[in-house]
Parts: sequence; C-alpha cells; structure tokens
Amino acid sequence: MELLINLSYIAASIMFIYGLKMLSRAETARRGNLLSALAMLLAVVATLLSGGLSFQWIIVGLIVGSIVGAFAARVVKMTAMPEMVALFNGSGGIASLLVGWAEYQAEPSGDVFRTVAILLAVFIGGVAFSGSIVAFGKLSGRIQGRPILFRGQHLINAALVAITAALAVLVVLNPAGTYLIFILIALLSLLLGVLLVIPIGGADMPIVISLLNSYSGIAASAAGFIILNNVLIVAGSLVGASGLILTNIMCKAMNRSLTNVLFGGFGATTSTTTTAVQGEVKAITAEDAYFILEAANSVIFVPGYGMAVAQAQHTVRELAELLEANGCEVKYAIHPVAGRMPGHMNVLLAEANVPYEQLVEPDDVNPIMPTIDVAVVIGANDVVNPAAREDESSPLYGMPIINVDEAKTVFVLKRSMAAGFSGVENPLFFKNNTRMLFGDAKQSISTLVAEFKEAIAA
Repeated sequence: MELLINLSYIAASIMFIYGLKMLSRAETARRGNLLSALAMLLAVVATLLSGGLSFQWIIVGLIVGSIVGAFAARVVKMTAMPEMVALFNGSGGIASLLVGWAEYQAEPSGDVFRTVAILLAVFIGGVAFSGSIVAFGKLSGRIQGRPILFRGQHLINAALVAITAALAVLVVLNPAGTYLIFILIALLSLLLGVLLVIPIGGADMPIVISLLNSYSGIAASAAGFIILNNVLIVAGSLVGASGLILTNIMCKAMNRSLTNVLFGGFGATTSTTTTAVQGEVKAITAEDAYFILEAANSVIFVPGYGMAVAQAQHTVRELAELLEANGCEVKYAIHPVAGRMPGHMNVLLAEANVPYEQLVEPDDVNPIMPTIDVAVVIGANDVVNPAAREDESSPLYGMPIINVDEAKTVFVLKRSMAAGFSGVENPLFFKNNTRMLFGDAKQSISTLVAEFKEAIAA
C-alpha cells in the first residue's frame, strides 16, 4: 500500500507540472486546469488511504467545500473574479497556518527542522491570509483603494519582522515551553499582512494578487514538510515559484522593483499628477465612429476593467468579426496589468472565444502603432496613459504603456471623464486624435455592430 501511495504522489506531481505548463496557453488552459484538479483529487485520495484519519470530518469538509465552490462558480461575476482570487489566496494561507498550529499543539518536539517548518507555515500563512483579506477589501470597494499611509510605516514593518524572528528563535530553542510566544508570532503575522498591503494603491493590486499567491504556495510547501507529504511540498513549491515569476513580470509591467514589492514600498504615491491636464475633449457618437471604423484597414482593441464591468467581451468579438469581414486587420493589445488581476483580460477574451493569435503584448504592438488606423480603448485607463511617458511628475512615470496615442485615431469608451483606478488624470483624453465615446461600453459596441449589420443588409 505504501508503494502505491508513493507512486500516486509521483503521478500527481507530474500531472501538476504538466497542468501548470498547459495553463500558459489559452488553447490548452482548460485542459490544464482539469488535469491539475485530477492531480489534486489523486493526491487527496492517496493521503486518505495512508490511514490514521477521521473520515467523518473529511466528508463534512468535502460537502461544505463543494457547496461553496459550486455556488461561487455560478454566482460570482467576472468583475468580482479578482477579489475571489484574493480570497482563495487567503484560504490557502489560513489553511497552512492552521496545519502548523495543530501540529505544534499535537507535538511541540525539539526537532529543529520541524519547528522551523511550523513557524514558516504559520508566519507566511498568516501574512498571506490577512494580506489577502485587505486585498479583497480594496478590490471589492469595502476598503478605499488609495494607499493608507502613516508616519514610520516601513520602520514599523521592519521592527515587526525583527521581533517575529527573535521570538521564532525562542520557540526553536524551547518548543514545548513557549506556547504563548508561538501564539504571539501568529498574531504578529496577521498584523504584518495587513500593514504590508494597506499602503498599496488599488492600481497595483495585480502585483499584490500574484505575490500573495506565491506566499500561499510557500506556506503550503512548508506545511508539506511538517506533515511529511511529498505532493504538498511539490504543489506548494510550484505555486510559490510560479507566483514569484509572475510577480516579477507584473513588476516590470508596472515599472516596480521586486525589492519594493517584498517590502511593501510600492503603490504609496499621490493620486494626481502635479502637471495640470489641459485641452478640449472631443466627443463622438457611435454612428459617426462607425464610418471611421468602416474605412479602417487596421484596428487594435485595448480592453480594460471597464470592459469587464460592462460584460462587453462577446460584443467586442462580434464587432471584430464584422471588421474582419470588411477586410480590416484586427488585434487585441493586452497590457500585463490590465484589469484587477494577472491575466484578467485574457480570461475575459478567452471566454468570448477570441482567437488567441490575435492577442498581442505592448512590446509587439507599440512599434507599429503609428500605422494603426484606429485604436479602440475599452475601459482601460492607466495602461494607456501617456503621462507615464511624458510627465516626470506623474506617479505613473516610467511605467511601460500601450502607446495608443500614436495611432491615427483613438476611440476611448468610457462612462465619464473620471480618472482610472490609480486616480491619475489621463492626458490621452485631450489629444487631437482622440475621440471620446461616452456611455456603457457594451451598448456603444452594440450600436456599432448594428450599424455594420445594417450596412451589410442594405
């Protein structure tokens, strides 16, 4: 039986690796997700067969978890997906903390390696849990999205880390006699998670989500060392490593350093530029926009969170198909931090069955942007803000953006002139080649679709 269990763990680990690799492409992502889910099922079954477990509570947990998961899958909207991912990260963190706590209570032995693993699971899990709850609050609007700052914030965070490290040494030296210190470490980890995330502005939440995901994976890996479960070690390591890689990608996309992310020193910027944005806004109707699109040879769609709010991805795909039928070349420019979580726009467009080969990154499309006839910005703001390129006083300065302002014509679909999630004003709206198409994005795109269909019918 032991051989069968170990073979199951190896098989599950291999399936995890292949499943993660398949998630890197839209065509195979669904199968990769299913393969990873089957791997987790295999790992759980193998663990249950290892013996020594009370099945009644496991069955209760299985039923409750299945109900919650099914309810969330059917009820949670795509616009709420980022905050749900934050909750998932937090759930992984608190699970690792509870495993470490339970193992410490069951056997506070003098094994240094085991004690260190318990402390890591509790500390990192606690930071991931409370940090994820704060991220959930910011993403859902329950907590203000702007940075929450106070004097000496970074010094306090550093002091908390130093105090926690000192307390951890005491626990390692005397595990059985330091239970209250152990509880204090858990509480400090929860406090530190809050303090690390509150100074981060809402526009930087994609970085936070990927970093907290990495934290939850590292905590899970530490929990695997505690209970000597190989597949948990492998799965946690994969999540932790992939989360760090994604964090690095997000940092480059936001012009942040990994050091700033790890020490909570990013996003703490003012909400407006010091240079006043001046110019005249030029509005356009959907009917007039149709004539420009009908004559275009190349169109690039730049989706943002506004597209998710309007649930306009299916209508956008329909418009793109009509443009292609009219002889126009269509692409979708996806900024790595567009939306509220990594890959947010990719998920939305994949849901609408947009061909993956039409998705392009900023580095690929920016060099040819001056040749593009029309750039259609749908609810995006900060990722197309030319102040990141032109205004050294802007909090966004230096951030790589999609240079839509260099296209021949720019349509910006927005409900109003409000600033983006970062709170930074956008001079793109006042450019000579920009036309503002105000209103609900889905309704505006639907009107354009109707115009094309009416022309075809005629």
